[in-house]
Amino acid sequence: MADEVQGRAPEGATQSGPGGGPGAGSGSGPGSGPGGPRGPRPSGGPGGRGKFFRRKKVCKFCTEKIDAIPYRDVRLLQGFVAERGKIVPRRLTGVCTTHQRRLTRAIKQARNIALLPFATRH
Repeated sequence: MADEVQGRAPEGATQSGPGGGPGAGSGSGPGSGPGGPRGPRPSGGPGGRGKFFRRKKVCKFCTEKIDAIPYRDVRLLQGFVAERGKIVPRRLTGVCTTHQRRLTRAIKQARNIALLPFATRH
């Protein structure tokens, strides 16, 4: 018995469970999970026509043909300010570059005359 290597499983027994090592178990290849190989992907997956369609964001001010953004319109400006008081970036709002600059200027103007808070209270 001293000739046996310790920790080796007896012949015919397979190792399973945690610490089985790479390739342990019957499903070790890609696509062979516990339920066997997978079938074709549904149409909503990558490469196919998705179920959800992300519409291109269009500038609100360009569509309504608003040239000057009023700094006194607090309701309008609050839609472009996050909860913590940060100005929301244009990639999230969909506003064009020129109107984002004007919007930023209007928000800062409204903050300076105390129409909008600089930050929320703790």
